[in-house]
Amino acid sequence: MSASAVFILDVKGKPLISRNYKGDVAMSKIEHFMPLLVQREEEGALAPLLSHGQVHFLWIKHSNLYLVATTSKNANASLVYSFLYKTIEVFCEYFKELEEESIRDNFVIVYELLDELMDFGFPQTTDSKILQEYITQQSNKLETGKSRVPPTVTNAVSWRSEGIKYKKNEVFIDVIESVNLLVKPLIWIESVIEKFSHSRVEIMVKAKGQFKKQSVANGVEISVPVPSDADSPRFKTSVGSAKYVPERNVVIWSIKSFPGGKEYLMRAHFGLPSVEKEEVEGRPPIGVKFEIPYFTVSGIQVRYMKIIEKSGYQALPWVRYITQSGDYQLRTS
Repeated sequence: MSASAVFILDVKGKPLISRNYKGDVAMSKIEHFMPLLVQREEEGALAPLLSHGQVHFLWIKHSNLYLVATTSKNANASLVYSFLYKTIEVFCEYFKELEEESIRDNFVIVYELLDELMDFGFPQTTDSKILQEYITQQSNKLETGKSRVPPTVTNAVSWRSEGIKYKKNEVFIDVIESVNLLVKPLIWIESVIEKFSHSRVEIMVKAKGQFKKQSVANGVEISVPVPSDADSPRFKTSVGSAKYVPERNVVIWSIKSFPGGKEYLMRAHFGLPSVEKEEVEGRPPIGVKFEIPYFTVSGIQVRYMKIIEKSGYQALPWVRYITQSGDYQLRTS
């Protein structure tokens, strides 16, 4: 599409969401839109296309929002407006009501949908029928869940579905996200290692849940590396249990249930014949495994699932969301 950038503004003209696609128009130019719109309204010369110098604003208003596309070229206005109107149509399908609050509550999905609609591209045609068929086709791809990871967490969250499963009279889909540390760590780890002469080493590990308090991480396992010649382990934990796994040279701290916002401690004491060996072995990272049901980092949602059963068998659709740890490692201090 020939638009340089797309903005969603509140009723006062403040940007709620913006996406720069081409970079040939400064994003700061949007500051001229609202004063220009107010001026034209007062003059009784308001038009769907406003210009400020070499920058053109193609806009539409929906509820208490303005959707604005900027360009500095002789753009295909029909194409741009079709994109804006189709954007509203898709958003309304997802959020039921498109207004400032729904944008703020679903900004990750909004970014994803904007990129998907733009990345699909639009045919360079002025035939409105062909254009509408194309936009509808691409919109349907979004609405059936064939979307990518939101751009804010690209390469940090991978999404997969376990497919459709059947259990008694239920038909359900597992939506599973796998996260690594390119996003804000859901479980943050701090570690302190103290060495005492050539006799022992003490390890303190603090784990904090950095996700919403309503959610709970299950089956948390924190793998803390220890020197290969460590012996005589002793542990103290504020929650859960710890055990030494000598064949892997790690301490496994297991926490069955880890609520969001909570903070826990684990202390380990080992006898250590020689601390110099650590310089050769290096310090492997701490690994974390966990699973958070009913929670997704990206905010991805399955809006609907249709079940077509000609025999008349009654089935209840159900969707389960799960976040799992992926390549989740943190360096030791």
